Amino acid sequence: MTEETLAETLPPVTDWPALDLNGVDFDPVLAELMRQGPVTRIRLPNGEGWAWLVTRHDDVRMVTNDPRFGREAVMDRQVTRLAPHFIPARGAVGFLDPPDHTRLRRSVAAAFTARGVERVREKSRRLLDELVGAMLRDGPPADLVASVLTPFPIAVICELMGVPAADRHAMHTWTQLILSSSHGAKVSEKARNEMGAYFADLIGLREGSTAEDVTSLLGAAVGREEITSEEAVGLAVLLQIGGEAVTNNSGQMFYLLLTRPDLAERLRAEPEIRPKAIDELLRHIPHRNAVGLSRIALEDVEIRGHRIRAGDAVYVSYLAANRDPEVFPDPETIDLTRSPNPHVSFGFGPHYCPGGMLARLESGLLVDTLLDRVPDLRLAVPPEQVPFKKGALIRGPEALPVIW
Repeated sequence: MTEETLAETLPPVTDWPALDLNGVDFDPVLAELMRQGPVTRIRLPNGEGWAWLVTRHDDVRMVTNDPRFGREAVMDRQVTRLAPHFIPARGAVGFLDPPDHTRLRRSVAAAFTARGVERVREKSRRLLDELVGAMLRDGPPADLVASVLTPFPIAVICELMGVPAADRHAMHTWTQLILSSSHGAKVSEKARNEMGAYFADLIGLREGSTAEDVTSLLGAAVGREEITSEEAVGLAVLLQIGGEAVTNNSGQMFYLLLTRPDLAERLRAEPEIRPKAIDELLRHIPHRNAVGLSRIALEDVEIRGHRIRAGDAVYVSYLAANRDPEVFPDPETIDLTRSPNPHVSFGFGPHYCPGGMLARLESGLLVDTLLDRVPDLRLAVPPEQVPFKKGALIRGPEALPVIW
């Protein structure tokens, strides 16, 4: 393809506003961008200029796994973005490229392996049983988000991180302020700094530790001078915040199961299909608003006939990739036994979410416990009256009013 032809095919720039969407509705702007083609150009509400958007499953996996697209170069740019404030700490793992990124991830890898996650399974199950038991004792109606779906993931991630139970509430408050876009940059930055100071103290106390929780692993890695204390703190903050994603994901899952009782009944009747069903629900639910972190092309790259030039910002949409009809036949349909199901809900490539296995463990425990212990669980209000988060980067119900 000649340079002239590539120049002619430059797609128009589409404005992508910050939408407050309800339920599990698919973003109409993203749907339109997918119709426009596999590679489009977007302008988000904040930052400067425009960026490329890649939506096909194969292309998303290529961009996220290709060293020609880097995260570190984003640090010094005001790339067009959804978030009104952009305050990454230099050296934060989300903005590192290999080999530094690999070195940092290696320091905590043991906590997120199958064995590391299994270490917290029994305690997690007991915590969940207590929360559901308390909800049942208090009697209906209840808010499933407040009584179970918020405290459970906080307790589990704090357990894995090595954060004492007494500090769970502070962690949750900081996380909400960091993730919300409605409080302003100063409030968000203050919360991030306070959480960072907390982890700096905790990691500092554990420099010689042999324990298996995340802050102990980080403390030991700092003690061996494999990573700096700043890097350790940045990673701890990211992992702690990421741990609460389960609240929003499971909130959307249960909203789906409560508004589609046929799905819930099938999962009660066929418990053996639950692991596959959880993957299908993870594929289907819209985890976030718009797109997450961009990458910068480090050299010219051609994708589907479009020349991405060195220095251009590029976003991928995991939500769009999860609806690619070439990979997921009949992508709008929830097929509880879909197989294979190579969804990218936890990302792909070096920045794949380290907590993917933990999230699956928590989702499995929630589905098992709530479906089996509360067989009559149902919404207490019409589906359209369920309040969803507004002004947040992550999507999920604010509350799930239920009765049984």
